[in-house]
Amino acid sequence: MRYISIPGLETPISQLVMGSMMLSEERMEDAERLLDAYMAIGGNTIDTAPVYGPSGMGAIGRWMRARLNRSDVTIIGKGAHPDQNGPRMTKQAMEQDLLHSMGTMRIDCLDIFMLHRDDPETAVGYILESLQEQLEAKRCRALGVSNWTTARMAEANEYAASHGLTGFSCNSPNLSLAKPNVPRWAGCVSADAAYAAWHESTQMPLLSWSSQAGGFFTGRFSPDKRDDPEAVRVYYNEANWERYRRAKLLAERKGCDANQVAMAFVLQQRFPTCAIMGPNNVSELQSSARALEVNLSPEEARWLDLEVE
Repeated sequence: MRYISIPGLETPISQLVMGSMMLSEERMEDAERLLDAYMAIGGNTIDTAPVYGPSGMGAIGRWMRARLNRSDVTIIGKGAHPDQNGPRMTKQAMEQDLLHSMGTMRIDCLDIFMLHRDDPETAVGYILESLQEQLEAKRCRALGVSNWTTARMAEANEYAASHGLTGFSCNSPNLSLAKPNVPRWAGCVSADAAYAAWHESTQMPLLSWSSQAGGFFTGRFSPDKRDDPEAVRVYYNEANWERYRRAKLLAERKGCDANQVAMAFVLQQRFPTCAIMGPNNVSELQSSARALEVNLSPEEARWLDLEVE
């Protein structure tokens, strides 16, 4: 396993981050098996959010209590996701989601608290001052955002620096070798070349969701197979099929598979990155973990992403 540092945390986090949407208290034995296997490969960070439902967080909490390993696990929590009435970027909503996550997992602190979406109509000063209260109450240790533009992140961290506040130390957009035609979900942000360049210049850690592009590189899809409407809508385009072709060619030379090459692309950017993954079983977890053994040269990465012929 490889690790990156997040400002505000004493312990570095693993580059492979375990998602929680596939975990469930109703399938507790499966959840324990998967979480144990994740820790066994050196993983130490789990991504959670209220909008993923309480069952995953409940399973994580039960597992940590059974293993007595809370101090060995970095918990990411998210909050202020919009609801059916629109944005929820308020101090009350942030606190509500944070306390809900802590209560569901029965822990006294989230290691990283991220804002799950942005509301550009809400001033960054109000947002940061609201979050400062949660830091001072020791309900979280570090702050991050998910699906924000680089302009808003820059504005927020400039405000924090000029007002003596703690700013955002990490960001979680989508970053993958396959580039989406449209956002996978409303309000989501995917990192394009300019977005990645901003991360390279700031060296802010990026924790990518859908880092494997919904299994686009697993061989389950082809241009004439159109039975998955979401995959077709989001990822089917000629450029992505060429990226897939190149990933397969490179995989043959490196003795791995195309999905592992695509994961390695995410993990070997010119700035600190993690990949949030959602394996359904131990076999899928171990397959993804082998991406850590795949080394890409800068030239190979550029070729995979169609920057050179």
